[in-house]
Amino acid sequence: MIEVQGLTKLYGSFPAVRGIAFHVARGEIFGLLGPNGAGKTSTISMLIGLSRISAGAVRIAGYDATREMPRIQRDIGVVPDESNLYDELEGLENLCFSGALYGMTRKRREQRAAELLDQFGLQAVGSKPFKTYSKGMKRKLTIAAALMHEPSILFLDEPTSGIDVASARQIRQNLKDMNERGTTIFLTTHYIEEAGRLCDRIALMVEGRIVRIGTPDELMSACQREHIIEITTAGPLAGVAGELAKVFSHVRVRVTGESTLRLQTDHASGVGPFVVWLHERGVPVVEATLIRPTLEDAFVALTSVDLAEMKRERERNS
Repeated sequence: MIEVQGLTKLYGSFPAVRGIAFHVARGEIFGLLGPNGAGKTSTISMLIGLSRISAGAVRIAGYDATREMPRIQRDIGVVPDESNLYDELEGLENLCFSGALYGMTRKRREQRAAELLDQFGLQAVGSKPFKTYSKGMKRKLTIAAALMHEPSILFLDEPTSGIDVASARQIRQNLKDMNERGTTIFLTTHYIEEAGRLCDRIALMVEGRIVRIGTPDELMSACQREHIIEITTAGPLAGVAGELAKVFSHVRVRVTGESTLRLQTDHASGVGPFVVWLHERGVPVVEATLIRPTLEDAFVALTSVDLAEMKRERERNS
């Protein structure tokens, strides 16, 4: 649905986006994850026709973005990082106005607006002016407006930035629901948890470059330099840990509690041999768990971005 090759954006001599390439499959939720200033908004602005492409090629739904953007815009919905709706209009009126811009008949746009107010839980405020809405309500109505003409691709720039937890949770569920109905979704975010929960694949973007693309599992595996097994036993481990380390010489053994230990190895290893060995020595195993890196661990390892600074940025945007 989206094909990008060598995409570049220059502001004067400054390269905000530096020759990036990726593709988005039909029915996929694809996320562009990175800190503020990484080039995410510049990228999405070029994809939706709000910003001129300095270099590179973009095709959306088979159409050339440099020559056929008016045709593309009929098939896409766009949710900017700031709402583009009208404060004085009621929620229902804003949706109907958005539908009119796409040439929908009055009957169809009123029907569709009612459907979306119900879908986003906004029926109770549909007749109230947009300016009276909370941040979360405004965000939900802005997404609803982008869906009025039932686009095949939805673009969202920081969909849950600065809104309350309950509204963010509902928006993520709404996005999953519409994706299950066939909508392809492209989103930018600097929330690692959000990317991990929502996206089928994620592109990590830093300083205008994409440093890695993959599923959340692939990204986590890519940064796993050692394999860790955590074992909890039914009895004390006194004297057993040292013997285990001698028998399994390729494994680093660390006792972390009276009845818990961690085994670290540079190569993938199942838990079976260790469980059997301990059982044979009269130390029953209660639990044996493979410890995997988190998406946050992967993000830091693959981008070298300071997570503390990203969290401060999030607080400033809240």
